[in-house]
Amino acid sequence: MSEEKKERLSAHEVAVWLRRHPKFLAQYPDLTLSLVVPREEGPAASLASYQLEVLRDKNRELTRRLNELYANAQDNERLTIRTHQLSLALMRANTAADTVRAMVACLSEDFQGDAVRVVLFSPVEDLTPDWLQILSGRDKRLVPFKDCLASSEPICGRLNPDKMPLLFGDEHGNAQSVALIPMPNVGLIAVGSSDGNRFFPGMGTLFLRLMGETFVAAMARFAKH
Repeated sequence: MSEEKKERLSAHEVAVWLRRHPKFLAQYPDLTLSLVVPREEGPAASLASYQLEVLRDKNRELTRRLNELYANAQDNERLTIRTHQLSLALMRANTAADTVRAMVACLSEDFQGDAVRVVLFSPVEDLTPDWLQILSGRDKRLVPFKDCLASSEPICGRLNPDKMPLLFGDEHGNAQSVALIPMPNVGLIAVGSSDGNRFFPGMGTLFLRLMGETFVAAMARFAKH
């Protein structure tokens, strides 16, 4: 008889062995969570079976929550690394123009933005790309962003139609969902995605706010006094 055949036990043999070792499950209680214990027929169910089923439900729920926490922890770790890399890139920039370019590059590449738009209240020397607009802070086109700029809180989701023309014009395809980073007295940055579910209301905005604050601090180095 081969070793493989020796390892194959019939259900009857397992039952016989368990009868000879009645304390087996007491030595390995974790097995009770994976065993299927039939309920008794009739209006009443076995208390032990009911308790076991409750324990299984709790175990499944705990496992689900742990997996969810682990996935969130991984996402936060990736965001932390990318935010740190962005901070380093902004610190290494030697001019205001290079700082803005570094910000846009990181949002496009590391954060996989399909369309990045920047609105600044002050001009930047040697910088005139099509994704940048220089507007006065009192420009009427900024009225739809008044509350956002006042609160300094990023916005995620599908932007209201009155906000789209200034940022994306007719290019709505790459802005099905948007992360908007307001920077009071400096401007705002919009990161658009072709995925309508990429940015959604209720998602965490801490890292977006930190990126905006880092950009403001980096640009302050080149402010003319």
